[in-house]
Amino acid sequence: MGRAEASAMIPGLALLWVAVLGGAAPSTPRLRLSFQELQAQHGLRTFRLERTCCYEALLLDEERGRLFVGAENHVASLSLDNISKRAKKLAWPAPVEWREECNWAGKDIGTECMNFVKLLHAYNRTHLLACGTGAFHPTCAFVEVGQWLEEPMLRLDLRRLEDGKGKSPYDPRHRAASVLVGEELYSGVAADLMGRDFTIFRSLGQRPSLRTEPHDSRWLNEPKFVKVFWIPESENPDDDKIYFFFRESAVEATPALGRLSVSRVGQICRNDVGGQRSLVNKWTTFLKARLVCSVPGAEGDTNFDQLQDVFLLSSRDRWTPLLYAVFSTTSIFQGSAVCVYSMNDVRRAFLGPFAHKEGPVHQWVSYQGRVPYPRPGMCPSKTFGTFSSTKDFPDDVIQFARNHPLMYNSVLPMGGRPLFQQVGAGYTFTQITADRVAAVDGYYDVLFIGTDAGTVLKVISVPKGGRPNAEGLLLEELHMFEDSAAVTSMQISSKRHQLYVASRSGVAQIPLHRCAAHGRACAECCLARDPYCAWDGAACTRFQPSAKRRFRRQDVRNGDPSTLCTGDSSHPALLERKVFGVEGGSAFLECEPRSLQARVEWTFQRAGEAAYTQVPAEERAERTTRGLLLRWLRRGDSGVYLCAAVEQGFSQPMRRLVLHVLSAAQAERLARTEEAAPVAPSGPKLWYRDFLQLVEPGGGGTKSLRMCRPQPAPRPPPPESRRKGRNRRTHAPEPRAERGPRSAAHW
Repeated sequence: MGRAEASAMIPGLALLWVAVLGGAAPSTPRLRLSFQELQAQHGLRTFRLERTCCYEALLLDEERGRLFVGAENHVASLSLDNISKRAKKLAWPAPVEWREECNWAGKDIGTECMNFVKLLHAYNRTHLLACGTGAFHPTCAFVEVGQWLEEPMLRLDLRRLEDGKGKSPYDPRHRAASVLVGEELYSGVAADLMGRDFTIFRSLGQRPSLRTEPHDSRWLNEPKFVKVFWIPESENPDDDKIYFFFRESAVEATPALGRLSVSRVGQICRNDVGGQRSLVNKWTTFLKARLVCSVPGAEGDTNFDQLQDVFLLSSRDRWTPLLYAVFSTTSIFQGSAVCVYSMNDVRRAFLGPFAHKEGPVHQWVSYQGRVPYPRPGMCPSKTFGTFSSTKDFPDDVIQFARNHPLMYNSVLPMGGRPLFQQVGAGYTFTQITADRVAAVDGYYDVLFIGTDAGTVLKVISVPKGGRPNAEGLLLEELHMFEDSAAVTSMQISSKRHQLYVASRSGVAQIPLHRCAAHGRACAECCLARDPYCAWDGAACTRFQPSAKRRFRRQDVRNGDPSTLCTGDSSHPALLERKVFGVEGGSAFLECEPRSLQARVEWTFQRAGEAAYTQVPAEERAERTTRGLLLRWLRRGDSGVYLCAAVEQGFSQPMRRLVLHVLSAAQAERLARTEEAAPVAPSGPKLWYRDFLQLVEPGGGGTKSLRMCRPQPAPRPPPPESRRKGRNRRTHAPEPRAERGPRSAAHW
């Protein structure tokens, strides 16, 4: 096959993972927000039904302002503004006899023999098409939802039940991939009870049903369908194609490699009606090509081979949308990636050479023989020829199409590599949706990536060098579900600026932006690089393209506040706090930056001195994610400690802490003074009472202080150990002090 295929076949794939990606640390989000934080401060709303699971089908209806949800035995209608309010639910269980039959077939009656609603489509102005597993008896129905916003309706039309075979999967573990075009449903599904007859099926509508050739591994080889899209090709509707995205076992893999999973994009013409004498009621325009998402390496490419989801992002030219796809890997390493594809590259692959194999012992090669006219895969249309129907195609065209459904060239991602990847992060990408956002310096694509850990990653695509190169920057990690259930479906409302996320346990709603969470200073807002947000002169708020330019401070491309925020007088006052410690004891100086991507620097000003020096990295001063821990305090440690966050080369002071180190005798005298001092509820509180509360929370006085008297300091490490820079307890190398002033003789 092509370059990427050949590299995928090498036996040292696992070694490549170690060399190329195995040692790479996962990207850190700038903000990581827990489920509790999102619920309390950032507008997270949730919905779930009692004793119901598996919320997989989401349908966004902007006109009615409703979100339709398919789940176990239910269809629900939720308000787009607040999914927790004005919810309507419709019970749609499988009939008792179907459940019993399912149980007799060996399925679990409590977990499998239910009606899991897998498919929801807007059928017309008043009805939805809903399909479910029906306890391994696929069934479809029309749900009346009304026509008016003011009176939401949800009613099952029992007079119009449809056979769901070829529309919905039998097994609740299988995904449904389909698109409704006009009144015709195009679906990729297992069409039998055993889950062996996988097909691309057209049903409903007025034309005869069509499907792929059954039990032919050259067409479909144990596929797992992911997404289906209708994408126009020209002004002529006869050129329209339906594109299927799926993964399957590669027929082109050499036997030595065993089963090799690959990702595919397949196409069919919408006006295909099958052949006249051959491929009767079968697709005559079906072609497929490999979809590659890989990291180039010196010894070959490292492939993300498991397609998980695809999102079609419309552009100004409706014939050339972008395709954002998420992949995982079957390697022993846990990794995921986002690759971006151009529809022009997809079409180019289908216009390239066909893959060909002479016999069972031959390799797959590019077909060099004569390709019949009209070229297989072309739609019968006046745009490209004189044929008005696929039934008019010559027999040699039909036979060639039957024997050569696979293209030789692969579809490579824009830029030749993933836009964004995570390796060893502890989760796998499962879903993706995207939003194109207007910013001060142009348009940016914001990606929302669902994971199997119940989180959503917010990533922006930022140009890097010349087009089409770009890189993904991880802005936020949002914990959407308290039980960390895997994300199964997502919908985005650009109009309402809301994201809707489904999992096995429920549905969640979150705004697309949390500008106030980025900070209270111009620099923090600028460093966030969030195209939804900008500094308006007083706060980090929602960016409005129509606002006056002088009030729009935003730098998504570079995130450099040095020019935008120079002279900004709205920076909040630096927090200052007194901290007390006792000689020989410990003190913790708390300072936690808002951004997880920031590096903290500590400087120290000794009492009576004007200059600040860097706090050296040594055993007594341990840096943690939440601050600085000082052990075995000395009197010389007293002074002012300044904490600054350094991000993108920009240093921003965060906190000023004044440390007072007292001798044991001083602390004892303070304790006795506290015991003798009269209580004055309305009078000012003495500073040393704060200190006594810090020494012993909830208590005070001599007894409390004696309990917290410092123990003798441990002996310092021997000179040999200090020279080697090793920790006595862990024997690990000490972190090297950063370059800077070293006048810290008291340490």
